[in-house]
Amino acid sequence: MTSDSATSQTPVFTPAGGGTVVWSMGNRFTFKLRAGESAHALGLLEVVAPVGSAPPLHVHHREAEVFVLLEGSMLYQAGDAMYELTPGSSIYLPVGVRHGFRVTGPSPARFLALTLPGGIEDLYEEIGRPAGGPGLPEPPTQEEIAAWLAVNTKYGLEVVGPP
Repeated sequence: MTSDSATSQTPVFTPAGGGTVVWSMGNRFTFKLRAGESAHALGLLEVVAPVGSAPPLHVHHREAEVFVLLEGSMLYQAGDAMYELTPGSSIYLPVGVRHGFRVTGPSPARFLALTLPGGIEDLYEEIGRPAGGPGLPEPPTQEEIAAWLAVNTKYGLEVVGPP
């Protein structure tokens, strides 16, 4: 692990199964690369989201995102278009594009979420808690949803619609 003073010239290795793991908003987030480890160039999360998981439509005003679906299936709205993601699919979301997804199918979705620049991972750590085991947490409580809504603007997010 490197410090926040890392430069883009410092390699960062996270072994299989490595990374800080938190439960937040009903999902499991594994921090594979923190913004401070990449001179804030990017952040990388491995996310496991249960069937039915669907964040509200929202916009990122600071970072672009790339999602790569590894397992499961999801419907993804980006702008006015709807995409069906299956394992191996990816989607790029430029800064400012309204988006949201719903995990579909019989099993949780596992995906990589890359943000450029990094930093949004701190949101999930702020409102989440250390994972209490290998599985998924309970669905988010009203208090957790309220906490997410209270801090999302701090991270450049704007909620623009329902799930």
